[in-house]
Amino acid sequence: MQLSDIRAQFPQLQGGLVYFDNAAGGLIPQRSLDAIQTYLTRYGSINSVPGHLRGAEVLALKHRARAATALFLNAQPEEVAMGPSATALAFRLSAAFARLWGPGDEVIISELEHEANASPWRELEQVGVTVRIWRARDDLTLHLDDLAALLSPKTRLLAFTAASNAFGVKTPLQEAVQLAKQAGTWTIIDAVHLASHELPDVRAWGVDFLTFSPYKVFAPHLGVLFVRRELLAGLPVPRLAFVPDEDVTKLEHGTPQYELLSGWLASLDYLRDLGGSETLDRPALEAAYRQIAGLETPVAAQLLDGLLALPRVTLYGPHELPRRVGTFGFRVAGETPEQTTTRLTAAGVSAAAGHFYAVMPVKKVGLYPEGVVRASIAHYTSQEDARLLLDVL
Repeated sequence: MQLSDIRAQFPQLQGGLVYFDNAAGGLIPQRSLDAIQTYLTRYGSINSVPGHLRGAEVLALKHRARAATALFLNAQPEEVAMGPSATALAFRLSAAFARLWGPGDEVIISELEHEANASPWRELEQVGVTVRIWRARDDLTLHLDDLAALLSPKTRLLAFTAASNAFGVKTPLQEAVQLAKQAGTWTIIDAVHLASHELPDVRAWGVDFLTFSPYKVFAPHLGVLFVRRELLAGLPVPRLAFVPDEDVTKLEHGTPQYELLSGWLASLDYLRDLGGSETLDRPALEAAYRQIAGLETPVAAQLLDGLLALPRVTLYGPHELPRRVGTFGFRVAGETPEQTTTRLTAAGVSAAAGHFYAVMPVKKVGLYPEGVVRASIAHYTSQEDARLLLDVL
C-alpha cells in the first residue's frame, strides 16, 4: 500500500495537519470513526446482558474484541483485560501485589519509565516493599549487568518499558526478561510506546504481565493488560464478589466502553488490510508491521540525521537508529521547549513539549520539570513532514 493511500484513510490529515505527537496519541482511520458511530446509532448505551437480541450482540462484540486483542498480543483471550487506560489497569494489579508482598520483598523499576509503570509499583512501599531503580547510563540506555546487580532472591517484580515514550530508547527486553526468570522474578512490560512501531509478542518475549494502549495504535482511548494465565487465580485483585478467581474480568471494573471496543476492532481491520490480508491473524499483523517498519525507517533516519546536524539542537538518547524507535527528545539552545513548540506551531508543525509523565528519565538528563521537545512519528508520517520540521528548527 502506498503512503498516499494510507494517509487518505486518516481524515485528521486531510486538512494539512503535520503531526509529530504520535507518542501522546495516534490518529484514527475513517473506518474506526464509522464503527463507533454505527455502534452508537444501533445500541446507544445498551449493555451486554443476555436475554434480548441487542444485549446479546453487545456481549458478542466484547468477546470479539477480547479475542482480537489477544491475537494482537499473541496471547489467549482469557489472559486479556481491557479498561479505560493502561494506568488504571496497572493500579488494579498493584492492589493485588500489595496483598501478596510486604517487608523483605523488593521490586525493580527502570529509570526510563513513564509513571504508569512506576507509580503503581511505588505504591507497594506503603506495605513495606522496597523499590530499587535499574539506572540508565548517560546515553539513556539500560544495561543488563546493572540489572543483574539488583536482582536477588527478594526480587518479586521487574517493571520496565519496551521503549521510552519520551526519548525513543529501546530496551534489552528479552534478555532482561530471561535474567528475571533465572532469579524467579515476575516481569511487567510497558509496551505502550512500542506497540505502534513493533508488534508485541508476549509468548516470544516470555513476559508475565504487559500493558499497552490501543489509542497509541490508531484506535480510540482504551487500555489493555495481559496477565499470564497461570498467574490469574493467585492474584487477589479487589473485585466484585461473584467473579471467579481465575477470571480475567476481575480486573475490568465497571461497564466496558463498547463503542470504543468497536472502534478498536475496526483499527485492527485497518492493520489487516495494511498487511494485505482478508483475514485478521498473526501473519496479517506481522505483514502489517513489516510495512510499518518500511515506512517509518526512512523518516526516522531523516529526522535522526537532521537533528544531529543542527548545531543548536541537543538530541538525547542513542544516536544510532537500531537502538531507538522514531521518537526524538531534544532541546534547542536558548529556547524552552514551549518556546520551540510555539515556533513550530506557528509554522504549522504539531510537536509536544514537557516531561510526558517520564519523570525519572527527564530528571536523569537534568531537564525536569520543563522537559524536552518531543517529535514522534507513525507510519503515516511523510518525509515532507520531516523536512518541514527540520527546516523550522
